[in-house]
Amino acid sequence: MHHLKEITVHHPFTPLAAVPVDPVNARVHEEGWQSWSPSGAYAPGARPYRPTSGNRALGCYRPGVDVPAGTFQGEGLLALDPGDGSPVRLWAAVNPTHEVPSIRLVVRDGTAEVSADGTVKELTGATVQQVLADWAEGLALPAPRPAPTVWCSWYEYFTEVTEDDIHENLRAMDTLDLPIDVVQIDDGYQRALGDWLVLSGRFRSRAGIADAIRARGRRAGIWTAPFLVDPASELATQRPELLVRDADGGFTHGGHNWDRDLYVLDTTHPEAAAYLTEVYATLRAEGYDYFKADFLYAGALDGVRHKEVDALTAYREGVGLIRAAIGEDAYLLGCGAPILPSIGLFDAMRVSPDTAPHRRPEADDYSQPGQDPAEFTGAARQWQHGRLWVNDPDCLMARPAVETRERWAAHVEATGGLMASSDRLLSLDLWGVDTTRRLLTGVDR
Repeated sequence: MHHLKEITVHHPFTPLAAVPVDPVNARVHEEGWQSWSPSGAYAPGARPYRPTSGNRALGCYRPGVDVPAGTFQGEGLLALDPGDGSPVRLWAAVNPTHEVPSIRLVVRDGTAEVSADGTVKELTGATVQQVLADWAEGLALPAPRPAPTVWCSWYEYFTEVTEDDIHENLRAMDTLDLPIDVVQIDDGYQRALGDWLVLSGRFRSRAGIADAIRARGRRAGIWTAPFLVDPASELATQRPELLVRDADGGFTHGGHNWDRDLYVLDTTHPEAAAYLTEVYATLRAEGYDYFKADFLYAGALDGVRHKEVDALTAYREGVGLIRAAIGEDAYLLGCGAPILPSIGLFDAMRVSPDTAPHRRPEADDYSQPGQDPAEFTGAARQWQHGRLWVNDPDCLMARPAVETRERWAAHVEATGGLMASSDRLLSLDLWGVDTTRRLLTGVDR
């Protein structure tokens, strides 16, 4: 690895370099903003994946940033393989946890013109993946601890999961002799986003389930989306002062999901911070020690907060509150999270959009659920694994109803990252049981 130079940009998208490229063999790697943002390498004439609606631009890409047609753009990282045998070049954020410049590349008349709207440094390497790995290793982070193996309720039951579903699969793990460390309850146990300690009608006792899981020698895990708030929740209706506002005094739009527009929790407000701490401390006291924190992009959205800090500082402080509440020994998985601003905060990180029982994403938007987009971005972010965190490629689904389940299982296995099953275990056929057992047994991660 060679550190060539550091370039300070004083004006938006100041030119950085002009590099001759082979129009056939060159490749441009765009690093997307967050877990679900498409990331990968493209030929110079290719059309990179872009949002297909304003809502997806907000919730799955870098919000407020429109990329001109014919332009490649990496958020904090952009690599170029000229394709002519010369070294791969990487332009990278200097202070990636707090300042993430957008880096653009346009190819004109056989030359790649690179520009950025913030301070970057330039490195070279042999391949795109290697130069990205070199940059990550230069951060000198502690090696991530090995990930546990997981069963997750999401991809079988989605929001309709019940307490009885959890108990059934807990028994099936013993019957099928599956090496599952963590049983993670996903979305559906809570009454509303924001009201995390109030159960839905499908669950009787959150602490009781944790006790049952632990009694069988496994660990209890749970899902939250800590920075999103349902407008119909008690939190939103009774404590609106704890929400992020926009410049006009309305509530900051946190995206449209679960068939409604969502708000954003202002974790810089002392009472909101106390509430967030209470939620996670309570879950930890009930016996949960594996936490999947999802839709984290919301914590980094711009808005008017109680404390005058920039959005990325607010985001990192918010995640810090969660870590302090659950303790250093608990395992923390991030998802839907801004990638570079999350460095140093998580044990594991989702590095792709959601998978799905089907291959193609809706409207061919590669931020949306599907095996194709999950493989595309997950493979392109393999350089992060073991350097920034343990990569989470998303869950294995091995039941017969899953399209191209063999190919998806091969992708999950090849990552060497977090291994999680998400089937109704009694629905698995012999291939499904054998594949699930083999991937969960795996090697030291």
